[in-house]
Amino acid sequence: MFSEVKPLYDIIQTLLIIDSVIIIIAVMMQPTKQQDALNALSGGGGELFGQTKKRGFEAVMEKATAVLGVIFFVLAIALVYLSSH
Repeated sequence: MFSEVKPLYDIIQTLLIIDSVIIIIAVMMQPTKQQDALNALSGGGGELFGQTKKRGFEAVMEKATAVLGVIFFVLAIALVYLSSH
């Protein structure tokens, strides 16, 4: 039975590895947030009224990371399903 789904399993596993590498690259490309470290120590009161919407490169990278994360979990669940059948 497993030999029938082996090629599909290998393809999904390869896609999962590629997605993992791209997630690492996307996280490393995100701009640093010095203010966030300060807010973690101070309780975040400084951003209560000064929250601005992310724009440009930062917004694109945040959305890309979220999409890649969803793809990662979908592929991981598909691998678990295929390995159990």
